[in-house]
Amino acid sequence: MPGTGAAHPGTAQVRRARHRVRFTSGEPVTGRPQPPQTMTDDTAGLFPATAMPDPDWWEVLWPEPDEVLAALGAREGTEAVDLCCGDGTFTAALARVCRRVVAIDIDAGLLARARARLGAAAAARCDFVAGDARAVAALVGRPVDFVLMANTFHGVPDKPGLARSVAGILKPGGSFVIVNWHRRPREETTVAGAPRGPRTEMRMAPDDVAAAVAPSGLVPVRVIELPPWHYGMVFQGAAAAGGGGST
Repeated sequence: MPGTGAAHPGTAQVRRARHRVRFTSGEPVTGRPQPPQTMTDDTAGLFPATAMPDPDWWEVLWPEPDEVLAALGAREGTEAVDLCCGDGTFTAALARVCRRVVAIDIDAGLLARARARLGAAAAARCDFVAGDARAVAALVGRPVDFVLMANTFHGVPDKPGLARSVAGILKPGGSFVIVNWHRRPREETTVAGAPRGPRTEMRMAPDDVAAAVAPSGLVPVRVIELPPWHYGMVFQGAAAAGGGGST
C-alpha cells in the first residue's frame, strides 16, 4: 500500500493490523455530497472532493456492498450509523444486517434516494437524518456499535474533531470504520475509462488516517484491502483494541 514515507503515530499498529480481503468484483467509489449552496459561509466548503458519483458507474464500483460490510465487521443485531450516506448503497446493506441504522447526510435529496432504495421492512429499521456529520453525537443521540464513513474522510476539514465526535457515541468495543481511496495518482484509478476519486493530493495512506484519528483515543485494529483502489480501516477504543489486535 502506498505511504507517505513519514512515521506517523499509529504506524506500528497499522502494520500489525493489516489484512487483505479480495472480492471477485468490487472497486469502491468516490465520495459523498457537497453541502448545498444555501449553507452558511462556515459550512459552504465542507467536505470538498466528496461529491456523489454518477449512477452509471456507482454500482460498478460497489457490486457487493454486503460482502464489503462483512469484511469490515458489521454484525447482526447491532446499531449502526452510515455517516455521509449519500444515496444509501451501504445504508441498504447495513439494514439487512443491523437491528437499527441511522443514515446521516447533509443532502436531503440524497437521503430521499437512500430511503427509496430500501424495502419497507428495511426502511422501518432506519432513521434518515439530514444534518452536518460533525454533529453526529447530537444527530444520533445514543451510543452505537458501528459507525461507517465511506469515501468521505479525505475531505473532512477537521478530521481529529470528527473522530472525537464519533468516539463519543461508540459503545464499549464499538468500531469506527473508514473506507478510503489508496494514495495513488488519480490518473491511475480509472473506472469506465475515466479517472475517478479525489485529487491525488487529498488521498490518504493508512498511516495518515491513523494520525488524524489518534487524538480521539481510537486506535487502528485492522486494515482491510478492498481491491483494486480502496482500503478500509477499523478503529476502536484502546481498551477494546487490546494494543492493536484484530477483533
